Formats: sequence, structure tokens, C-alpha cells
Amino acid sequence: MSERPGPHVYSIAAHRGFADALVAGLVPRYGDDSFGLARLTLLVPSTRAARTITEAFVRYAGEAGTSGLLLPRMVQVGDLDLDEALGPLFDSLGAGAAVPPAADPLRRTLKLAQLIGEVEGDKAPTGAALMRLATETGRVIDRLLIEDIEPQDLLGERVLGILAANSDHWRDNLALFAKVQLLWRDHLDQRGEIDTSARRNLLFRAAARRLREAPPEHPIVAAGVTSAAPALAEMLRTIAHMPQGAVILPDFDLSMDAEVWDELGHAGDPSLEEPFGRDDAITHPQYHLKLLLGRMGIAREEIRAWHRAGLGKGPPERSHAISSLFLPPLASRRWAALPAKQRRLAGVRLIEAGNPEEEAQAIALLVREALATPERRVAVVTPDRGLAARVSQHLRRWNVRADDSAGVPLSQTAAGRVLLLLAQVGAERAAPVPLMALLGHPLVGHEERADWLRAVRRLELRLRGPRRASGLEEPRRLAEKAGVADWWQTVEPVLAPLLEVAAPLGLAEWLDLLADAGEALCGEALWAREDGRALSAFIEQWRLHAREVSVDFAPDELPRVLRDLFDQVAVRPQFGGHPRVAIYGLLEARMTRADLVICGGLNEGTWPPAPASDPLLAPAVLRALGVPGADFRIGLAAHDLAGALGAPEVVLTRARRDVSGPAIPSRFLLRVRALLGADLSAAASDEQTLKLARELDPAPMEIAPYPVPAPMPSADQRRQDISVTQLDRLRSDPFEFYASKIMGLRDLEPLDAEPDAAWQGTLAHAILEHWHNGEGAIEALAEQHLAEMHAHPVMRALWKPRLVRALQWIVAQIGADPQRQPLPNGIEAKGEMHVEGIRIHGKADRIDRLSDGSLAVVDYKTGGPPTGPTVENGYALQLGTLGLIARDGGFTGIAGEPTAFEYWSLGKAKVKDHATGFGYITTPLKVGSKRSGILPEDFLPEAERYLHDALGRWILGEEPFTAGLNPDAPGYNTYDHLMRLGEWQGRGDER
Repeated sequence: MSERPGPHVYSIAAHRGFADALVAGLVPRYGDDSFGLARLTLLVPSTRAARTITEAFVRYAGEAGTSGLLLPRMVQVGDLDLDEALGPLFDSLGAGAAVPPAADPLRRTLKLAQLIGEVEGDKAPTGAALMRLATETGRVIDRLLIEDIEPQDLLGERVLGILAANSDHWRDNLALFAKVQLLWRDHLDQRGEIDTSARRNLLFRAAARRLREAPPEHPIVAAGVTSAAPALAEMLRTIAHMPQGAVILPDFDLSMDAEVWDELGHAGDPSLEEPFGRDDAITHPQYHLKLLLGRMGIAREEIRAWHRAGLGKGPPERSHAISSLFLPPLASRRWAALPAKQRRLAGVRLIEAGNPEEEAQAIALLVREALATPERRVAVVTPDRGLAARVSQHLRRWNVRADDSAGVPLSQTAAGRVLLLLAQVGAERAAPVPLMALLGHPLVGHEERADWLRAVRRLELRLRGPRRASGLEEPRRLAEKAGVADWWQTVEPVLAPLLEVAAPLGLAEWLDLLADAGEALCGEALWAREDGRALSAFIEQWRLHAREVSVDFAPDELPRVLRDLFDQVAVRPQFGGHPRVAIYGLLEARMTRADLVICGGLNEGTWPPAPASDPLLAPAVLRALGVPGADFRIGLAAHDLAGALGAPEVVLTRARRDVSGPAIPSRFLLRVRALLGADLSAAASDEQTLKLARELDPAPMEIAPYPVPAPMPSADQRRQDISVTQLDRLRSDPFEFYASKIMGLRDLEPLDAEPDAAWQGTLAHAILEHWHNGEGAIEALAEQHLAEMHAHPVMRALWKPRLVRALQWIVAQIGADPQRQPLPNGIEAKGEMHVEGIRIHGKADRIDRLSDGSLAVVDYKTGGPPTGPTVENGYALQLGTLGLIARDGGFTGIAGEPTAFEYWSLGKAKVKDHATGFGYITTPLKVGSKRSGILPEDFLPEAERYLHDALGRWILGEEPFTAGLNPDAPGYNTYDHLMRLGEWQGRGDER
């Protein structure tokens, strides 16, 4: 390739495939028969880019049939040890330039958190909010340093003038940032360190100076570096003007005419008062490249096309279509005049799925179809990590393992979850949910896993229900009841140190406690896999710096702090998956190329991501300082898509709905459809793949309606003793009676359950029973029973006042009528009778002797009593059945004719002048001015009739136990899932 005057800057078009085209041009130009490419130094943007280029060299060698190839030395421009990487070129660049060491980023975050606390004092945030603010402060510092903006620039006249027109919180934020930045600079000076970004700037400028003063004998090529940092741009300019240097840009649009190029805007022109104008097309994929060229001092006309194409090149006309696709607003009017040939995106398909699951299934099908062709490579590119995980799981259907190269956050790994759960156990004082999640974790108790899980499940059964008192005493007591006290004695000492911390503690000390507890529970299994090794490195790094720079966190702040820190750590599998399948994020996908590229998740807010404004510096301030705004990242996302569109075959996918509701198509996808037009867009839609995805797990075309359950047990199974409450259930929903009484099925209460009516009723009945028996005052008994139930303090504080006031009403109500006395044997009295050979039994909350010698049967209700129609229809005859037992002498020591039947509710009073505000009495009898109910003389006969009817139909007869027989009757939903209620409810006559 002949030399030419001027800068050596080249562009590899999108359709050529950057890595493969780069290698195809480097080998013949810089290769040597003896040393191969070993004399070449290649500057690349990242480690991932170096790996991608290395893979391209391997493919090139295989295609060319060479037995071996010496590769160039690759240097990442973002490397913290850039001076050591470039040192051999410049005779120890770092020592010669006397560049100070870089401050560790983790230590900086901790120190910034300290400084924020000092500056803000009592107004400073705490916990995770403090760490997030410290992290964001560090990002802003780096952002300004990259742009060569010094702290004093924040106090310039232009910035202060702009702030005068902004709201108070922007001024406060800038003041905080400026103070913290100055304190941080003083701290760095004392330590003899500088920020990482400042150090890179010094190294870039030192490298540029050495390249100009003493150009190396061997070639240097910057490939794929698009960062527009001024210091880096200076080094790239120097490399571009070297006789053996070159700068190679990815996907730079050489077909764009001057008018469109000018419409992109100022792009950081330093001669202007506002380098980034309000009308700049900052979201255009070429904008950041224009900014880079401007800072390099290189005209667009000086860029030449790279002379080779890659192995996986796409059709040449694709690059022209991509250029038209991303035209800025004014220039996009040309679409109206574009002929169909120039609108066509041959090889590009569109898929619009109904939901993310369907989208993932379609992508997996496309991948599997492509793998059927030997040597064909597939890349799935998406910023949506949830979609990437779905695709990976769907591919396992065909035993294809495709790992997400973006990795999994440490917080979502097994090892990371152990520490997060330990932190939650400490923060929530061994609350049931985090405690059981921790003890049942797959890594915990691994040596004797089966015995461990048996003990955990026994304790869990005891912990179910409303939350009990916090701490380890309650689990210890329940472990004894469950028969696993010995096992718990091995668990409690591990968890106790976490619960003993009451005051804020330093992060290093917290990590010590968590690591010790995690290893005690999991052993070496905690550190054995890649997530464990990442966790170990995380702990060591943060613990090292946190011992020197202490930031304290309260126990309840720790889980959120750890989660945020864990989310910043990506865990990648130690070994790759299928060699021809890759799942990339946007950063990982840069410079990669495959025969089929699937771009997934093309919805607004995902690709491109929603622009987030800087929380510390107002957008107007950033523009005044010459820093690109939040929309700059949209342009980078557009450039990522433009590069992906250059592949030989491309599929663009989206889902019409996401987890939160309807999704808006990506602005990029809308541009594709607008460019294609209605006809070409319809032709490009891949409906066949969607159809296959929907039919991959087909259901029968016609599904027979599920019949209403109507079990028919045998006569022996039917003959069951019945309680008075079960009798009501039998009449209202026979299937519920069948499931609970005949099948013996019971539902488990959830952990940390809300206190329901049953819990409240049990408590109220126990208190009233002991009060009636003369065992103490009602208030003291309430406090005693609440303590004995080991209820959570919050629950006790919320429910106790209401309970006590309702109980006081009962006390007052009984004392107000001396002619009516509760019978000593009538408190929680158990009774029974036999009807047609069936034992009917029940318990009366209270039976009173009235002044005429008759009996009153009382039922306490913590909720609302049954309505009149419910009683009249025979669905709530508990009082009547108890009256029958009392009439027949079924209660020991109680004789008489029941004439009164009452519900005493502990709910809110129905009259305004009520003494306590809680409590009222109702009756199912039609007495006084009541317009509904059963006449007193008919109440017991009606109860008896309904009793015989129920016995004759279901217990002694042959009627099926039909589900939902009386849909209007009140009941519970305990067995709805068992009867598959949702599949047949509402079918009317089809039941």
C-alpha cells in the first residue's frame, strides 16, 4: 500500500466488519516473513476489543492456511498501567514523564463519601444514598477531567451566570460538588496521587510528545479508538501523522455529503462560546466521530477508506442505506425522493413479538436455525440483560450453551446472595423470610445437605404465620419445639455476631463479619466457583481500603449498600459456551462481527437507553463547560446499531409489551420502518419465525372445558363427625368440606403473614376465657397473651389499643346487665350431640343465663357477623346448631331452653356516642324493629331442618360434593386452586 502525504486516517465501512477487515489489511501491510506482526503495536479501546481482534487473526490464519502467526502487541488505551504497556516503546515512558500513581477507584469512593459527610454534616445522606452520591461524584470528576476541565472552571463567570437562572437545588449541588472536589484534590496532593482520568491524560500527552520527539522504528496503529477525550485525540493525531502510524476508525460514514456533515452541528468547536450547540445532532451515530476529528485537527476529506474487507462482510449497498437511515432531521427529507432500490435493506429482517418471552423464543429459534449451517457464527446483541438471560435459557432446549458476555451482577449469583441474605438477617433481626431464605440457600449446609434441609423445614413450619418477636430467642424456642435444638445450636453462634451490632459499623468490619458467617455456613463452597472468586476479590479489595478510609453503616443500611456495590461487579463464566454463538451487551459487541447478528430489545428506554441527566451539574452548566450532554450516549447507541447493521444478515427484534406494560418502539427501529416504507417494511417482517416460536410448545387446538369438581367418596368415607363450623361449610361449598374434612388437606400459613381474622380471634377468645375465669384484669391479660404469642412489637403496637378497647366494651356490656349472667360452665364450652348416628360437636364462646331462666348463646366475632340472608339460607347456622346441642343437654352442667342468639362483634361501633368506639351486638333473629332474620320460634326448627338436610344429602346420602354449589354463600378461598375455580367459574349453565 503506497504512502501518501498527510495524516494516515482510515475508515472501515459498517458492511466490511471491523475486526476481520482490520486484520485483512494489517497482515499484508505490516507482516514480516521472520517476525510476523510482532513489530507492530496496536492501540485498541478495551480488553474485549483485543480479544475480538485476536479471534479475527485466528480466523484469518485459518482461512489463509498458515501454520502460525505472530500477533502484534496490543495495548488498551484505558489500561491503568498504560505507562508500563507503552514503556518499551519509549524507554520507560512513566519514569521519564514522572507521572504520579493513580488513586484507587474504590478508595476514592470511600473517601468521597467521607468528604460529603464532612461538608454536609447533619444534612448528609446515609447508607446507600451516601455511597451512590459518592460514586456519582467520582463519575463527574472523571467526566470533567477527561474534558480537561479544572475545578476553577466551575467558578467561572459563564457558569455562575447560568446558575443564576437555574433552580436552587442546582446551585446547591454545584456548591457541594465544588467543595468536595477541592477537598479531594487536597487529599490527593497529600498522598502524591492523581485521579485515574488525569493520569491517563498525562500519559497520552507524554506518549504524544515522545512520539513526536523520537518516533519509534516500528509501526503503531490505533484501531477502533473513538473516544474524543482531548488528550487521547492529541495522541491519535500524532500517530496519524507518523510515517508508520495509522488511525483506523470503525463505521465512519464516507458517503455523507458536506451539507449533512455540517448539519451535525458544532461538535465541540472550541472557538465558539458554546461548543455544543442546542441544535447539534448529538444523537447522530457520526456525531462523536466528528467531535474526535475536530479535536484531532483532521478534516473529514483527509480520511480514506480502508483497503481490505473482512471475511464476514455484508453487501456494500448496506452502508449507503445505513447512512440514509440516520440522516439528521433536515436531511431526512431526502427519504421522500429515495427510489425503492436505495431504500431496500437487503438481508435485514424485522420481528415484532407480543412480549419479551415470545421475543426470546424467536431469537433462540433464529440462533438454532443458523447453527445448522456449518461454521456459521451468530451474535445476539442486546442491552436488555433480562432478554439475554431468556434467550440463553431457551437455547438450552437444544443443548446449546450461550453465556452472556456482559456477565451477571454479583448480587444475582449464589455466592453474592449468601452475603446479601446474611446482611438482611442482621438488619431485620432474624426475621423469618430472610432467615429461612438464608438457611435454605443451595450453598448452605452443603456437607450434610439432606439432614440440614430436614432441620430447616421443621423450623420453617413453626415459623409460619404472623411475624414473631425479633432476635434469635424465638427461633431457638421454636427449634426446641420442632425437635431440632441441636442443629440450631450450630446455627445461632454463626448469626449472633450480626445481630449483636446495634450502632453503625465500618464497612471493613461488616465485611469481616459477613465473610466469617458465610464461610461458617457454606464452607469452601462459598468461594469455589467463579461467583465465589469474584466475591472473594470484592471483599478483599473493599476491605483493604475500608480499613484505611472508614465509612460507617447502620445494620439496616447495609443490605442496600451491598446490593448497590454488588451490582457494579459482573461475574462471567470461567469457560465459554458454544463456539459459534455469542450474546453481547452493547459495549461487548463493538468491533465484533458474525454471519448473523440479532439485535434484540429495540424499545425506547432500552436501546437507546433513557438519557439520565447529571444529578450534580445542570445541563446548561455542562454545555457551558464544553461537556457533551446526556443525549450523547444515544448517539453512541446509534453507532452501535449502525455497526451491527453492517453484518451480512441482520434481524431487528422488539416486544410490544414489557414487564411494566405497552412498550414504545425504539426511535432507531421507527427510522428503519420509515425508510423502508409500508411495502418494504411488511416484506421485511419475519412472521414465519414468530409463528414457529408460538407453535414450539403448542397446546391442543381445542381444550375441553374443565368440569366442575364433584367428588363422590364412598359411604364409609362420608360418615364423618362434623363440627358446627364445618356444617356451615358443607352447605355453602361441599367441595371445601370434602377437601378439608375427608381429604384432610390444610393450607400452610406464609412466613411473615399478616395477622388474619383467625389469629385475632384466637387471641381475643383466649383473653376473654381467662377473664371470665377470673384470672386477671382484661388489660393485663391482653398484655400477657400478646407477649405469650411472641408477636412482633410493631404488630402488638398496632393491634393492642383496638383490641383492649373492644374487650373493655365487652366487660362494660356484661356488667351493665346484672339480670344476665354468663354461666361458669358456659365459657368456651364444648358440647356434642348425635343425629342419625353422626356426632355433631362444637364449642360455644359463651352461654348466659337470662332472667327468665332460658339460655343465650353468644359468639364472639373479631370481624363482621353473618348477614341476615346468609343465615336464612342456611349458610351460617353455627348459633342454631349450638342451640340444638344446648337444648338436648349436650353441654356439661348446662340445662335450659336457648331463646337468644347473639353475635358480639369487636369491630367498630355503629353508634357515634359509643363509650369505647368498638363493639356491637347483632342477632340472626327477627326481633324488635328488625325487618330481616328468622322468627325466634322458627330458629331452632330451621337449624334442625338444615342439619338433617345436610346429613341426608352428603353424609348419609350419595350427593356429590360439588364445588361452588352456592356461589353467593360466604366462604374462604383456601381450596380455589385445588378445585381449579378459574377454569370453570362463570360458565353459567355449563357447570
